[in-house]
Amino acid sequence: MLNNLLIEILEGDITKQKVDAICNPANSLLLMGGGAAGAIKRAGGAEIEMEAMKYAPVPVGKAVATGAGKLNSKWVIHAPTMERPAMPTTAEKVYRATKAALLCADEVGARDLVIPGMGTGVGGVSTKDAAEAMMRAIAEFKSKAKSLKRIILCDIDKEMVEAWKRSKLGKV
Repeated sequence: MLNNLLIEILEGDITKQKVDAICNPANSLLLMGGGAAGAIKRAGGAEIEMEAMKYAPVPVGKAVATGAGKLNSKWVIHAPTMERPAMPTTAEKVYRATKAALLCADEVGARDLVIPGMGTGVGGVSTKDAAEAMMRAIAEFKSKAKSLKRIILCDIDKEMVEAWKRSKLGKV
């Protein structure tokens, strides 16, 4: 618990989680090709990408919510970590994307949000740096939360899960 905000760390598939919102670590064009975005599109349906693209381009540091298609969620929160598909990104952009996802989920009224490792796939950010950037964003957000009560950090990559657990907030 962190200021009435429950933080869970889980190894698993984000698309299988029953939550109000799922975070898509997107690109600014909101094209959902590979990685977590591709998994969300495959599980939830192409309608998620079609709705998201109506908002493009979305700059890094902003996020938009769409419907969740066939997922066990109400919303997909698209938070760009990079400007174009499959380009390298930075820990600072991961921080900004995480912060934007949290604020967007809270604004739409989500009670819980599942977030995968951000920027660690094609973005090339190390799991350690991504975990620290994400935890910093969560720590700064905790006092601003209104509707959001639970954040689930969930990834199929065991190394990402371990990096969250080793980070400062993961030990709280």
